[in-house]
Amino acid sequence: MRCHEVDYEILGAEMQLVEVELDPGETVVAEAGAMTYMEEGIGFETRMGDGSEPDQGLMGKLFSAGKRMVTGESVFTTHFTNNGVGKRRVSFSAPYPGNIVPLDMAQIGGRVTCQKDAFLCAALGTKIDITFNRRLGSGLFGGEGFILQTLEGDGMAFIQAGGTVIRKELNNETLRVDTGCLVGFSGQIDYDIERAGSLKSMVFGGEGLFLATLSGTGTVWLQSLPFSRMADRILAHAPSAGGSSQGEGSVLGGIGRMLDGDR
Repeated sequence: MRCHEVDYEILGAEMQLVEVELDPGETVVAEAGAMTYMEEGIGFETRMGDGSEPDQGLMGKLFSAGKRMVTGESVFTTHFTNNGVGKRRVSFSAPYPGNIVPLDMAQIGGRVTCQKDAFLCAALGTKIDITFNRRLGSGLFGGEGFILQTLEGDGMAFIQAGGTVIRKELNNETLRVDTGCLVGFSGQIDYDIERAGSLKSMVFGGEGLFLATLSGTGTVWLQSLPFSRMADRILAHAPSAGGSSQGEGSVLGGIGRMLDGDR
C-alpha cells in the first residue's frame, strides 16, 4: 500500500508541534493522545493497527496489538481523515520538551528503526511495528534500546526527541552512544550493545555500564536530553515526603527555609 502524500509544517523551537495538511480523503495515523488541534472537516477514529494492511485478518491485528501491549505501548492508534472538500490541518505534539524529526521515508530507504516511544505520527500506509533486538547483549543490558519500533513506507513519518536533535551520517563507520540518547537509525545500520570501557570506568565513570554501538552506512538520529534522564534528575532533586530536599545549594537552601519559618 502506497502512503498518502501529506504536506506538513513544524512549528515552534524547543516545544515543537507538527501541523499536517490533508487533502480531501487523506489520512494521518498518530499515537493515541498526541493530537493538539484539528480544523473543521477532519474526523478521527481509534483503530487496532496502523491501517497499512487493509486485508489483515483479525488474528493478525490481535498479534500486532499484543506485541504493542507487552512493550507498554498503546494497543490502538488514532486515524485522522479529511472528510471535507478543501485542505484541512491537524497538529500533533510530543508529551515532553524537545523537537520533532520529519522523515521522508522514500529518501532514506523506506525503513527506520527507532526507540519504542519515539513515533509521533505518519501518513496512512506507513507500517508501524515492534521489534526486539535479538543480540544477547542488547537483550540483557540495552535498556531503552532493547525494544525498538520499526517504521516502513514511502511517505512522511514523524518521530519525537528530547532536547536538541543531532543527525549523524555514517559511511562504513562506528558510533558509540548512550542507549537513551539514541532516537533512531536507517535500515543499513547494525545495532548492538557493548561494555563501557574498563571496570573502573563502568563503576565510577558516570556514563552507564553499557553503550549502544551503531555500525555501517546510513543515518543516525540522536537526542541530547532523553526523557528518562530528565525524569531521573527531577526525582533526585524533588523534596521528599517530609519536605526535605537535596542537590545544588542544599545547605544554603536549608538556612533560607529556617529564616523563612519553614522549619
